[in-house]
Amino acid sequence: MSSVTPPPETSPILACTVSRDVQNFDLLIEDMEAALGERWGDLGFAEALAFFGQPEAETLEFIALAIDGEDEDNLVLMSEIITQAKSRNIKVVLIAEDVTPASLHQLLRKGADEFVPYPLPENELQEAIDRLNKPEPAPQVQHNTAQLASGESKEGALFVVQGLAGGVGSTTLAVNLAWELATVSEKDAPSVCLLDLDLQYGSVSTYLDLPRREAVLEMLSETDAMDEEVFGQGLLSFEDKLQVLTAPADMVPLDIITPEDVQRVIDMARAHFDYVVVDMPNTLVHWSETVLQAAHVYFALIELDMRSAQNALRLKRALQAEDLPFNKLRFAMNRAPKFTDLSGKARVKRMGESLGISIDLQLPDGGKQVLQGADHGTPLASSAPKNPLRREIAKLAQSLHALGSSDAEAA
Repeated sequence: MSSVTPPPETSPILACTVSRDVQNFDLLIEDMEAALGERWGDLGFAEALAFFGQPEAETLEFIALAIDGEDEDNLVLMSEIITQAKSRNIKVVLIAEDVTPASLHQLLRKGADEFVPYPLPENELQEAIDRLNKPEPAPQVQHNTAQLASGESKEGALFVVQGLAGGVGSTTLAVNLAWELATVSEKDAPSVCLLDLDLQYGSVSTYLDLPRREAVLEMLSETDAMDEEVFGQGLLSFEDKLQVLTAPADMVPLDIITPEDVQRVIDMARAHFDYVVVDMPNTLVHWSETVLQAAHVYFALIELDMRSAQNALRLKRALQAEDLPFNKLRFAMNRAPKFTDLSGKARVKRMGESLGISIDLQLPDGGKQVLQGADHGTPLASSAPKNPLRREIAKLAQSLHALGSSDAEAA
């Protein structure tokens, strides 16, 4: 690590860490040395503002602003550092640990170019530096409207995700499953559409950092007049690989749409995409049966707690009382016990036996990285590719894709 003001004979520094104490971010030190060798320095917060005006700062390409929860009282100073850096065309990588989403949002709005959570994922700093050096994409390609071909009839597979209690991670599963399906193959990637039917509290748009369009509510209100063009106008493209129908911009009653409306939307999506993933509200509504009947697999997400157990039993009784296809449900245990937690594994087994259900999928706890990725609108495959939850969802997507491909070949 070089000093902030290097001797004239040394190479000019290309970057600086800016923190209260860089020793609190030892992994950052290692990654900076790996990326830049000796061509970087470290600064305190107050030192940074003074250094920006010195001749030595003219060679700076970026700063790594590293903060933790204790620094949230100094957001004004953090914002000023970002503003001063940007005014001198110095890019900013924000590195944060245990910082609230509101504070991160405020600093990102000030102009930080990249966000990396701490502890740093492997190679993430280098990837952020690489992204800084890439030319910015043309603004017109962002959030493209889908152009759907007329007359297509793919009859795509429909995968539905519903949480049986609040906060069990249904949207996390839906978003990441859709993204893993969309990127499951580099050569022949399937087309995937993600539908957020949680009309009131749907957060798919937040998880993918997409705007909500007024066209969504207009389309849902008049599905009898919906064609490929109208449906395409309601969709947003995420990185040109995944098409997304977000929840409406305004909070609307769940019964604003009818079973016929939902059936038309599902039919339109299935006709144009290989896979359709639906994120459902926790509440059962009068069009829930429509989605259940159309689904190829219906993931019911639970946790290892009493509320999930009670709700799973109530759902089972409700479906069986109405003679609905309960066998389509695949119960998925989120934040499942680790492999070495024999006591937890036994509790999962007893829970399934007592409820008379099969818990077919056990998803590990992804920890803070799941929340951080969601707050910043990126799938786990991008924000934390080695996260255990991401790996399990990727395996699920691969198995579903393999099953779909074998069925297509058999047909």
